[in-house]
Amino acid sequence: MAKINTIGQLQDALDTEMAWRIKEIGAFHMGSKSNGSQRKPFIRAGIALLYAHWEGFIKCASELYLSFVESRGHSYRELKTCFSVFGLKGKLDTLVEARKSEPNIAAMEFVMNELGGRAKLKIASAVRTDSNLTSTVFANIARSLDIKTEDYETKFNLIDTSLVLRRNKVAHGEYLELSGSDFGQLIRDVVQLMRAYKIDLQNAATLEAYKRPAA
Repeated sequence: MAKINTIGQLQDALDTEMAWRIKEIGAFHMGSKSNGSQRKPFIRAGIALLYAHWEGFIKCASELYLSFVESRGHSYRELKTCFSVFGLKGKLDTLVEARKSEPNIAAMEFVMNELGGRAKLKIASAVRTDSNLTSTVFANIARSLDIKTEDYETKFNLIDTSLVLRRNKVAHGEYLELSGSDFGQLIRDVVQLMRAYKIDLQNAATLEAYKRPAA
């Protein structure tokens, strides 16, 4: 992933990520509108593709935002705690897991000494979708970036039932009955969620929402 050093680069990268995904989804949307025998296969394949782009966009967009935050050059102490966790998590895990005092002391020393150092957020392993981006997993990712989830909560059932559950049925070779119009509405709903998340990340970057409030 290319480094994201400016808000303009972040916006361009997010726009690019959204654009190619919308183009692919649109191709299956068109196929689902036909009256021929290929309509149902287009819908089944389209559900799997729509889910893939939902998961892929949330993960990639989150990583792009983290890359931008890291590029600001702030110390761990200057960032909100949720961002510091990405860089210090390995040592924090040691504090939780170690039974002997020496590893705990060493880990705590590391954390205390590093708080004033430039934050390195370990982006490659920061965002985990577990290949099953349910509303719970999505909310956890959003909150880890300090993105509020209240405006998304009305769509949680749609994510879990209309998208993830149907995708799982397709993946497991189960029968799925879905009309072209319902598939079209699902596309609009999921794309709207992706766009909302994109806007939230852009706004957070512009407002420097990743920074710890001044004391």
